[in-house]
Amino acid sequence: MVKPKGQKGRRSVWWWVHHWLGLKLALFMTFVLLTGTLATVAHEIDWLADPAIRVMPRDEAQASWGAWAAAVQAAAPEAEIEALNRPLEPWFAASAVLRMPDDSRRIAYVNPWTAEVQGVSTWFNAHRFLRFTHRHLMLPVKWGLPIVCSMALVLLASLVTGLIAYKKFWRGFFRLPRWHAGRKGEARRFTGDLHRFAGLWSIWFLVLIIATSVWYLVEWGGGQAPPQPRPEVVTGPAQPVGAELDALIATARAADPELRITGVRFPGEKGRGVIVEGQARAVLVRERTNTVQIDPRDGAVLLTTRGEDLNLHQRISEMADPLHFGTFGGLLTRLIWFVFGAVMTGLSVTGVMIYALRMKRAEDEAAIGTAPWLWRSLGPAAYPSAALILLSLALTPMVAAGFGLG
Repeated sequence: MVKPKGQKGRRSVWWWVHHWLGLKLALFMTFVLLTGTLATVAHEIDWLADPAIRVMPRDEAQASWGAWAAAVQAAAPEAEIEALNRPLEPWFAASAVLRMPDDSRRIAYVNPWTAEVQGVSTWFNAHRFLRFTHRHLMLPVKWGLPIVCSMALVLLASLVTGLIAYKKFWRGFFRLPRWHAGRKGEARRFTGDLHRFAGLWSIWFLVLIIATSVWYLVEWGGGQAPPQPRPEVVTGPAQPVGAELDALIATARAADPELRITGVRFPGEKGRGVIVEGQARAVLVRERTNTVQIDPRDGAVLLTTRGEDLNLHQRISEMADPLHFGTFGGLLTRLIWFVFGAVMTGLSVTGVMIYALRMKRAEDEAAIGTAPWLWRSLGPAAYPSAALILLSLALTPMVAAGFGLG
């Protein structure tokens, strides 16, 4: 190997590191990015796959929370209602998470206007599959999460080395990919231009994903924020429905008029009150930070929590998921996250294509197809990457059957 000299040589070293990281780990990186991208629209995938989730929006008031719960209880009297959630979008049904007598979970979908149960489906749907696969590869969380989140360090190194190797990279923001049909080597040139152009415009998104993924690693390593308080209540498996639940909802609204209710968590046998949660004044926090917790025995308010009262550590923790998956702005932000996630997935693929096309042209352009070169370019790292992907898929039936390892 010729030793690089001068500024050009230093750039070549940075390019080599960028190329090596992106190439050797491309298969596993693509899988992680692809599952994360699809996870941003997983609820929409379920909506397309399951007719029970779909409703026709109406210009009238929806039925009450109590009516939804009563309908679910009538449709599945043997089940325990764990949670009740409002529709994600106007064309979605309301949903209830059920704990069945055999300890499995189901989801009941309720028409929010008629309070009719439209169907009861498996809890392990597309959303759960993509969530578990992307987060921890269906492995125990303590093993799978650090494997997945370590890819953030690879992304960080790829970002830094790519910017250093791309001389005066800021000029490339408005340099469109070139394409001249019929010119020799044009596919490689166009792929390289597209890779750089897309990479530059997705820097903000890449930094965001890296930061949140590193935070997940911090939490895995013991840096979790302290949980919010949960008062214990001596109560049995209370299932307030109908007028009883509506009275509790009215109490919650009186206790916190700014609370936009998105869900209700029932006591079950967990020694807690009914938790009414949602969004309020604080931005970029999960619904669980804004709650009114009520004793189901007498309707007394036990505790109210607000997102703006979190300390800095807790606020960072609650921001991670909304920023990582783009859930904070509804369907619009999730679609933006989906588009840029697809771009990042494409960057992983085009990086391999650039190298494969270059090597294919260098040896014998007509001797072998591009596809075998894509696999050969990955080198020995392709085998453990493929093994992790196949293991995740092989564990899926076990997790779906209720014998999850996470």
